Amino acid sequence: MLTLGPPMTVESTLAALFEAERNVRRRHGELLQEGRGELVRELVAAAREATKLDAEEAALRLTRIASLLGDVEGPEAVDLLIEILGSDSAEARVTAGEALEGIAFERFKEVALGIERALDRLPKGSPALTELPYLLAEVGEPGCVKVLGKFLTHPDAEAVAAAIEALAELGDPAAVPLLAPLEKDGRQVQLDEEDGESERVAIGDLAHEARELLSEMAESTQEAFASALGKGASGGGKGGAPAPGRAGYPGPKGGGGGGKGRR
Repeated sequence: MLTLGPPMTVESTLAALFEAERNVRRRHGELLQEGRGELVRELVAAAREATKLDAEEAALRLTRIASLLGDVEGPEAVDLLIEILGSDSAEARVTAGEALEGIAFERFKEVALGIERALDRLPKGSPALTELPYLLAEVGEPGCVKVLGKFLTHPDAEAVAAAIEALAELGDPAAVPLLAPLEKDGRQVQLDEEDGESERVAIGDLAHEARELLSEMAESTQEAFASALGKGASGGGKGGAPAPGRAGYPGPKGGGGGGKGRR
């Protein structure tokens, strides 16, 4: 005869949950002790298998795989994280994006090269194509402008629009000449406003708006720097011009992007 145990209380359920979390962390650490090559091969196979499963199970597995990949070095790990960033699971995409961002802060070149490889293989319409530009804007490394420039020639209009907005967010005037060729691009994209409304906007209009914003920022920076030099000269040579990013001299980043978001 089957006998049932006592019902689980909130306290006992929490204790079981904490124990499960300890087990997950222990297993996570054990996997990272394995050889990188073998681990990555198994994670690639597991990710492929996950895509064949129902949405809930796929999300569970891809999220855990992305978490592991965030602690693994090498181009294969970056490539797989970008693949997960293009998956159907929002939860897995968030984890993959956070992992890629963490890697980029430590080893930017590794992620930049992975993004360049992804641009050659990701299909049009992949969520990763519109997520990666914003990730680069968050990282803010000097090399981000060059990588974002490669998105501007991509056939996916949504990816181009995301890159334009990311360049505006970076606030680097070096992007101005990259945007000029797009000002006659008539392709339409959907923009989501902060109030929840959406509108159709031409790529050319986005590029023009971003170019004007960046040009204004460059002029403001030059004027502030000239003013600081003038004050330093009139003060008898004391203090001199403030260093970039200090009071009186705004650094290259100004944020913005025209107030519109696509995330």
